[in-house]
Amino acid sequence: MRRWMRIAALVAALAAASAASADMIDIDGVKRSYTAQLPAKRLVPLVVVLHGKTQRGADMMTRTAWPQVAKREGFAVVFPDGLNHAWADARTKAGPALRGPPKGTDDVAFIAKLVEKLVANGTADPRRVYVTGISNGGAMAMTLVCARADLFAAGASVIMNLTDEAAVTCHPSRPLPMLLMNGTADPLVPYEGGRGSSYYAADGFWSTDETLAFWRKLNGCETDNADMTDLPDRAPADQSTVTRISSRCPDGHDVVLYRINRGGHRMPGFSPDARFPKVAAGLLGPQNGDIDGAETIWTFFSQFP
Repeated sequence: MRRWMRIAALVAALAAASAASADMIDIDGVKRSYTAQLPAKRLVPLVVVLHGKTQRGADMMTRTAWPQVAKREGFAVVFPDGLNHAWADARTKAGPALRGPPKGTDDVAFIAKLVEKLVANGTADPRRVYVTGISNGGAMAMTLVCARADLFAAGASVIMNLTDEAAVTCHPSRPLPMLLMNGTADPLVPYEGGRGSSYYAADGFWSTDETLAFWRKLNGCETDNADMTDLPDRAPADQSTVTRISSRCPDGHDVVLYRINRGGHRMPGFSPDARFPKVAAGLLGPQNGDIDGAETIWTFFSQFP
């Protein structure tokens, strides 16, 4: 049964991808590419989905459920491409073996102009624009929340923690709801902070608890009290479970962590997030199948117009 579910998810993703359109936008003389999946309706919610380092927007289309969720729920979703398959987030220190984008790349300006374009042409409702990303894309999502909170209604970061450098530059113009989703067995971005065990890992990460506390403080939440809920273990074979940790915050300032117990540097999902799942498991750790990352994040986003 699970095999057929994966086949159906892949077919649906390919069908949604075929309805999407690739386009370009000029940022200070540099042509930047993105793919948008837009419904026929106007003034709909918009979700900006940012890929991880070494990936492109197309990977988020074929390896996550975002196209299917957007089609079912009737919102617009856009998959931008980072230069050199990476994002210029607030960190300037990257892993030693991986290039970042070219010097001087302004990805805040790129995403802001992309959002402004889709708002100006009547596609996106300016009160319902959201940003999310995984890994390097998660860091870029947090950077955008810090730098351009005026553009977004909520943000979500998957498999990423803050660093000193990212935190000291974070001064959002207003509190935004924030969702975090991190694995406790992540070899690249360690849950407990510091440097991961992988050769490709960078150093200096805060722990997830410190990152969660940072967003709670920014949003005026209680720093000590939290409600923890263990979610059903729907996929026992993945040897991973999920705990939802909510915060007591003012209305509309919600901060939530989905702790993926024994989860790796992977986006949870009902279908594989990699072409070669066994290889990915060896390099990045296990992928959780109890929840779907896109479904979970959209459920969170949809609360906040």
